[in-house]
Amino acid sequence: MSGASANPAAAAARPPAQPPIDLVVIGGGINGAGIARDAAGQGLQVLLLERRDLAGETSSASSKLIHGGLRYLEQREFRLVRESLTEREVLWAAAPHVIRPLRFVLPVRSGLRSTWLLRAGLLIYDHLGGRRRLPPTRVLRRGRDPQLDPLDARYGRAFEYSDCWADDARLVVLNALDAHERGACIAVGWSFIEARRDSGLWRIDIESELGERQTLHARALVNAAGPWVEQVLAGVGVPSRSALRLVKGSHIVVPQLYPGEHAYTLQSLDGRVIFTIPFQGRFTLIGTTDVPCGSESLPATVSSEEIEYLCRAASEYFRTPVRPQQVVWQYAGVRPLYDNGESSASTVTRDYVFDLDAPAGSAPLLSVFGGKLTTYRRLAEHALSELLPSLRIQARRWTRGATLPGGDLPGRDAEAFSADRIACYAFAPAGMIQRMCAAYGTRIERVLHGARRLEDLGQEIAPQLFEAELEYLRGAEWARGGQDVLWRRSKLGLTLDSGAVQRVERWLAAHRAPPAIRWPSPPGAQRASR
Repeated sequence: MSGASANPAAAAARPPAQPPIDLVVIGGGINGAGIARDAAGQGLQVLLLERRDLAGETSSASSKLIHGGLRYLEQREFRLVRESLTEREVLWAAAPHVIRPLRFVLPVRSGLRSTWLLRAGLLIYDHLGGRRRLPPTRVLRRGRDPQLDPLDARYGRAFEYSDCWADDARLVVLNALDAHERGACIAVGWSFIEARRDSGLWRIDIESELGERQTLHARALVNAAGPWVEQVLAGVGVPSRSALRLVKGSHIVVPQLYPGEHAYTLQSLDGRVIFTIPFQGRFTLIGTTDVPCGSESLPATVSSEEIEYLCRAASEYFRTPVRPQQVVWQYAGVRPLYDNGESSASTVTRDYVFDLDAPAGSAPLLSVFGGKLTTYRRLAEHALSELLPSLRIQARRWTRGATLPGGDLPGRDAEAFSADRIACYAFAPAGMIQRMCAAYGTRIERVLHGARRLEDLGQEIAPQLFEAELEYLRGAEWARGGQDVLWRRSKLGLTLDSGAVQRVERWLAAHRAPPAIRWPSPPGAQRASR
């Protein structure tokens, strides 16, 4: 990793007249951040544009799983499932602080997928992706295995298999942070307006949230705007040759439904699958729905019908019914899926497709359709393999085996690291240190700055949230508002009262800086080092 400053606020401003940027990436979700990171690591000068906040839409509204997609086997998406299964352990090794293994209990339900079909699918699932560290599938029986105890008595048998859980929004931030430390500029609060080809380059107009306009020139452009990919294409003047299908996925959070650290995979009567997942220690996450929607549905919200659906689907399994009145938080995201012509939203492919527009002698444009959280790293590799030859650059694969910021835990053991830090910072509440270890990994030291007492962390703005942590989030992770801190960089919004939320928002407002295009090192330094 380069020695560039990790603090975007302290970086040097870009002078007004400079050589063209190698690559501009539009969209600060997981795909855009992953592409920016990969390109920066290859020595390209990269600018990432995000108009609101990193992971501000779809990439913070997922089911928060790094998984192969068991149900995609039924749709014969074998390449996607294989790639996803392989990526589980690659990503877990890269970021063991924000990704952890999770066991899923799949009850056998009479009248739906048969026992033999589930067993065959899980046998393929265990062996298709080269599983190494994750434990294999096993059979659970009532009376022997306590995982079945929370379920209705009619469920006497289940399968237990492995996947991984991820803090999706933090995974996006870590990719952006790594890109920044490798020389990329992460421009949060800047919107793409339009772009036109001009003398072999892209001439790109952008605007800050305060109305400041700038014009940039770039050798290549990546459109990773997710649900807005077609709007960007319109702003570029390039017709779309791929079809986009928007599907809304909604989730609800309720107080903890059952003890234990396992999840459940539940088959609904309509053939769909929902998950119940342990969440933030005291809650259970239930999702997701698949509802077709249009661009007018952005930003997405959870409907009362979807809440009813998720509660009803979970209640078909658990001894204690789940009621809409129990919901303490809800969120929805719009997935920008590649339209393969399937009639059902739940069967539309989660695979990704690239649309490369690269006429001879012109600056290339790569648009990304589809994709999922699990495959973002491979998507970035494939995207640059498609794009860089147009720039006469040989793409280099380097991200497999490279850790993300904070992921260099001794022995990749998150529990041991957390226990060690709790002992080291014994003056602080253990729950606070545990939360921070799960968010920052080894970079907890940059947040706490070797503090020896709570007073060293500044004012306690909200319970167990001190100024030192807010300074880090603002200065190093581009957090600017209460939503950024309380619902994306953390989930503290679940437990704070309105007074604490307002104090956090006031502190951030008082320390908010206007958005600026700032580089972590002098422009052109990365290109000179190639």
